Amino acid sequence: MTETAVDFENLKVVVFQLADKEYVIPVSQVQGIEKLIYITRVPKTPSFVKGVINLRGVVTPIIDLKNRFGLGESSLNESTRIIIITLDDMDVGVIVDSANDVLDIPVGSIEPQPEVVGGMEQDFIAGVAKIDSRLLILLHLNHVLNPIKSGV
Repeated sequence: MTETAVDFENLKVVVFQLADKEYVIPVSQVQGIEKLIYITRVPKTPSFVKGVINLRGVVTPIIDLKNRFGLGESSLNESTRIIIITLDDMDVGVIVDSANDVLDIPVGSIEPQPEVVGGMEQDFIAGVAKIDSRLLILLHLNHVLNPIKSGV
């Protein structure tokens, strides 16, 4: 299978797990996936902001995505990963339970979020895709990372 420079039929995404759900973010916004490293706590930040890391000379804020979604604290273990995302010329790391898949999702299979989704999480969901027996939740990163961009 050959890859084309631009594929308008498919969206290439990184799949990651959080609790028992699978979420996806576009590969174009992912700078890297890192193993857990030491996080320096920053005072007077929201509870989901775990602190900052020094990643190859760049100070990068780190948020606990599970905490951000109101799903409790992430339990850190060998499969825990930090996904480095670039959004509006800013790098932010998000802690996820695991990240181990890259998929091409047919653009036509992405549906808007269901109406029954309630609470704060609905602002974070850009859509859902059904691929075989999997339900993948596409995140709206601008909303998820909004307080970070506003000035941590």
